[in-house]
Amino acid sequence: MVPKERIEKIVEGYDKDKITVATVCSHTSLQIFDGARKEGFKTLGITVGQNIKFYDAFPKGKPDEFLKVDSYLDLLDMADELAARNVILVPHGSFVEYMTPKKFEELEVPTFGNRRVLEWESNRHMERQWLVSAGAEMPNIIEDPKMIDRPVLVKYDGAKGGRGFFIAKDYPDFKLGIDSSQRFTIQEYVLGTRYYIHFFYSPVRTEGYKLKKGVLELLSMDRRDESNVDEMYKLGAQEELKKLGLFPSFVVTGNIPVVVRESLLPKLLDLGEKVVERSIELFGGMIGPFCLESIVTDDLRIKVFEISSRIVAGTNPFISGSPYSDLLELDVSTGRRIAQEIKFAKDNDVLPEVLS
Repeated sequence: MVPKERIEKIVEGYDKDKITVATVCSHTSLQIFDGARKEGFKTLGITVGQNIKFYDAFPKGKPDEFLKVDSYLDLLDMADELAARNVILVPHGSFVEYMTPKKFEELEVPTFGNRRVLEWESNRHMERQWLVSAGAEMPNIIEDPKMIDRPVLVKYDGAKGGRGFFIAKDYPDFKLGIDSSQRFTIQEYVLGTRYYIHFFYSPVRTEGYKLKKGVLELLSMDRRDESNVDEMYKLGAQEELKKLGLFPSFVVTGNIPVVVRESLLPKLLDLGEKVVERSIELFGGMIGPFCLESIVTDDLRIKVFEISSRIVAGTNPFISGSPYSDLLELDVSTGRRIAQEIKFAKDNDVLPEVLS
C-alpha cells in the first residue's frame, strides 16, 4: 500500500488548476469523462489494445486524450509521468480487476477514494465481517460444500461482473460447477427482489443526510440483466437446461433503472449510514460512491449479499440523473458527483481527505 503521506506529497506538487481526471476506458468511463468535463477538468482515458473508435459515437463521453499502454501493470512505472499531468485516478470495477487489488494498492498516483477498502472488499470473508458488524443482515454461509441441502449461490472473490457465479442445490451440483483454483464463498439462495443501491459518501461536506462526519447521499438504484439466466428460471428450469448442456450464468450484460417503494428509503439510508460508520472504524472509511447489493424479501426485510466500494456499472442509466439524485441536484450522474467532490475538495484545500 502506498503510504498516504506519499500521496499527499505528490498532490502538494500539483498545479491545482490543471488537474486531469483519468480512468480506464471501460465500465463507467463514459459518465466519468462526461462528468469531469462538466466540472471543468481535463480527462485522460487509459487503454490497452482497445478499439477506441466507439468513443467517436459519444463525443461528450470521449476523453480529451488517450494513453495507450501494453499492460495495465505498465502504469506502475508511469507514476511520475501521470503526476506530471496532475492526474487523479478514478477507480472502477474493471480498472481494479484488470490490475488486481494488490497491484492497484502499489500505484503511486493520487486516487479518488480510500484504497484501504480494497482489502476488505476483495476478500469475501473480510467483507462479511465488515457488513455483519455494521448490522447488515446477510444470507447464511455454508462452510462445507458437502453440507449443501438447499439452493445456494457460489461466488468467487473479486469483481468479475458475475462471471463464474452459479447455483447449486447439493454437493454433486457444486462439484459440477466449481473452479477449485479460485477462492469462493457459498451463500444460501435468498428468494426476493434484487436491488443495487448506489450511495455516495462525502467526508468533507456538511449539508444533507449527516453522519458523524460528512454526509451520505442516495443517488440511484438498478437491477441487472444477467446473460442466459432470468428470474423465473434461476431455480426451476436449470436442471432441464443442464441436461441439454446449457449452464445458466450470472454474467451482467445490462442494467435496468429502478425505484423502490418510498417506505423502504429510511431503512436503506440507515443501512448505508451504518456501513459507512463501521468502515471508518475498521479502515478509515470509504470515500465517494459505493453500492449495497441487496435482496428485499416479501416481508420487506433487506438482506445485503455484497458491497462494491466504488462506482458501479449500474449507475450508467443515470448519466443525466435519477429520480433520487434529481432531488439533490439536476443532471448529476455518479461520475459527475465524483468530479464535484474533487472540485469541492480542491477549492476548500482538503484534497488529501478524498484521495489516497
